[in-house]
Amino acid sequence: MHIYTTLRRGEYHLHHCEDYLFYDHIGPNRLLCAVMDGCTMGIDSYFAATLTGRVLRKIAKAKSYEAFYNPRAATISLEEQLKTILKELFCELQSLQNQLLLDKKELLSTLILLLADTQQDQALIVTIGDGVIALNGVITEYDQDNKPDYIGYHLSEDFEEWYAGQQQTLQVSGIKDISIATDGASTFTNLQTKPTDDDIDPVHYLLVDSSKTGSDDMLHLKLKYLEHHHGLMPTDDLAVIRLIHP
Repeated sequence: MHIYTTLRRGEYHLHHCEDYLFYDHIGPNRLLCAVMDGCTMGIDSYFAATLTGRVLRKIAKAKSYEAFYNPRAATISLEEQLKTILKELFCELQSLQNQLLLDKKELLSTLILLLADTQQDQALIVTIGDGVIALNGVITEYDQDNKPDYIGYHLSEDFEEWYAGQQQTLQVSGIKDISIATDGASTFTNLQTKPTDDDIDPVHYLLVDSSKTGSDDMLHLKLKYLEHHHGLMPTDDLAVIRLIHP
C-alpha cells in the first residue's frame, strides 16, 4: 500500500495551519489514518487539531504493541476496533480537558478517521464534521454549510448514544484507491491576476487522478502543478492522505 500525504496552509490563513494529519500501522495488516481541521472561530484551532492527532498517535502505538504481544487482537472486526479507538480518543481528550482546564472552544476540531485492513482489503471511515472522501474513484463530500460538527461538542455526552447516532460512515471492500481530505480540498481558487483558460477539477486531480503516483511527493507535485499551471491555490488549510494499492 502506497501512502501519500500533504499538509498545506490556506492562502487566507496568515499565521497558522489549522489542519493536521496522522497515519500509522496498528498491527501487521491494519492502518489507521486521520485528518483533522481546527475551527477557525475557536481558540488556538491549530492546537485542537494537533492535540487530536497526538492522542491518536498514542492510541495507535498502544494498539501496535497489543497486536504484537497478543495476535488475537488482530482478529477484532474493523467496526469494533474503530469504535474502540474513537472511545479511547474521547476519554483521553476529556481527561486532558480536565487536567489542562481547557475551554470547549479550545477543542473544536473535525475528524475523518479511516481504519484499513490491507489483508482483508477492506476499510471503514467515520467523519465527524465536514471533509472530502474518495473511494475507488467515487467522491463523497460532507458539507455542513460552514457550521461543521466538532469533537469538542460531544466529550461530555454518553459515548454509546453518540456513536449510535453517527450517520457519516462509509465502508469499502476491494481497496484500490482511497483518499481522505479536510474541506480545504474544495476551496481552490484562482488567485493570480492572469486568468487561465485551462479547466481542471482540483478535487478529482488530487484524490482520484493517477498521474505522478511514481513519486513519493505525488500530492506536493500536484499542488505545485495546480498553482503554477492553473493559478489554483486552496484558500483554506488542506490535509490529505491518499492510499493506493499497487
